[in-house]
Amino acid sequence: MLEADLLSRIHDVAIIGGGINGAGIARDASGRGLSVALIEANDLGGATSSASTKLIHGGLRYLEFYAFGLVRKALAEREVLLDIAPHISWPQSFVLPHSPGDRPEWMLRAGLFLYDNLARRKIVPGSTRIDLRQDRAGRALSPSFSRAFRYWDGWVDDARLVIANLQDARDKGALILPRTRVVRAEFDGDLWTLSLGDGSHLKARRIVNAAGPWASEVARSVMDRNDAPALRLVQGSHIITRRVHLGRDAFMLQQPDGRIIFVIPYERDYSLIGTTERDIATPEAAAITAEESDYLLAAANRYLSRPLTRADIVHSFAGVRPLILEQGKGDRETTRDYRLVDHEGVPAMTVVGGKITTYRVLAEDVLKRIAPKSKPWTAGTPLPGGAVEKLRGETGQQAFKRWLDNLVAEQENYDPKLVRRLALILGTAAEPLLTTGLGMNVGGLFEAELDHYVRNEWATCADDVLWRRTKMGLHIDNAGKAEVARWFGEVPGPAEPELPFTHRFATPGG
Repeated sequence: MLEADLLSRIHDVAIIGGGINGAGIARDASGRGLSVALIEANDLGGATSSASTKLIHGGLRYLEFYAFGLVRKALAEREVLLDIAPHISWPQSFVLPHSPGDRPEWMLRAGLFLYDNLARRKIVPGSTRIDLRQDRAGRALSPSFSRAFRYWDGWVDDARLVIANLQDARDKGALILPRTRVVRAEFDGDLWTLSLGDGSHLKARRIVNAAGPWASEVARSVMDRNDAPALRLVQGSHIITRRVHLGRDAFMLQQPDGRIIFVIPYERDYSLIGTTERDIATPEAAAITAEESDYLLAAANRYLSRPLTRADIVHSFAGVRPLILEQGKGDRETTRDYRLVDHEGVPAMTVVGGKITTYRVLAEDVLKRIAPKSKPWTAGTPLPGGAVEKLRGETGQQAFKRWLDNLVAEQENYDPKLVRRLALILGTAAEPLLTTGLGMNVGGLFEAELDHYVRNEWATCADDVLWRRTKMGLHIDNAGKAEVARWFGEVPGPAEPELPFTHRFATPGG
């Protein structure tokens, strides 16, 4: 169906916001037979949902605050997401060093026992105690640390998770409108009329406001609703540095102020270090500060055998967590769970809070309210790119690894590193590209690859591809970035220093 035809129809639900929550709701609703329109003011997944720590995790540290329900729900989802999105996620081991000034060892052991057993595990291993003097992970750490625990969570490409959900929604009939602002939404007692920034209008029976950090503002200024809860906007900043890991383990590092910092192997050649928590007034104010960079460096250097300096930072980014405002609670105590707020007197809902790990169950909870007679379906259905036939007894992760090994062997005319790069971005969609040919090299990417992002993934500019559809902005130099920009018809700006590079991912959404 043409986009003009989709615009003219009456939709069952209009979703404002194209982050992970909006994308998950759009996929679930479309699969239940609802007609869906999703509207996003900027790039899909262009704000909080591409600026996370990129973990699928239960939240080990939330056990300290007795948030057992949230942790159990997230741990169960960890298995589901690793199974349905094996091309863009995988189990990730974490080493948690211990020293006398940290939380007591018995507390860590008890917490990890709970973490291992609060939900059923099939994909993710359990925790173990390790001797850092004997284990390879210890070689990256100061000799003063001799004891540690190794436990497991999951890693995910957050921006690609958004795209995969929206691809499935589109394939099931949803209208996806990126870079389109909702200026006004008015209810006439029967239908909502959404006035869009391009002058067009869209009609819907119901609205779901999933605008993330902008949810309260959208409820108030676009929908004329004053009953959405207040949000606490917390900036989380990350730095990417030279690789500090010798193996595949990530590190979970306790800090003297009680915070936890992650140091995660990232994009083969780097380490991702985060995150901070700093209150900000508006989402547009998000930008990593020098103080945050220094804090993250110092946090890592308390443990590393070879300290990092500012010169080791190759990239940085800041995003905004929209947390539910809870009076009297500090950064660490504020819940990461979500809340669904039905607006009084109108068929509309605002989604507040949440985390990337629980986006799918959030979507199911939304559908319980707006389509209670329909059935859940997303837990057992792979996302686009991850649908690989499983042998008996295989998990999605095992099936994808087998498929990838076979793909590398079949595509013997290509460098295996290139085949794996494309497969770990596109999943099964990489196979037809490789089979028909990739075309010319454009700054480190390929013509067929770029064309795929434009035709199938709503990419419209170099940044969409370099920093969200892929992370190739880390791997190619400024000359390569300029080539990609020219391919998109952009005029590259003045040459920038190669390093460091700072990127602001928090842009107005919904």
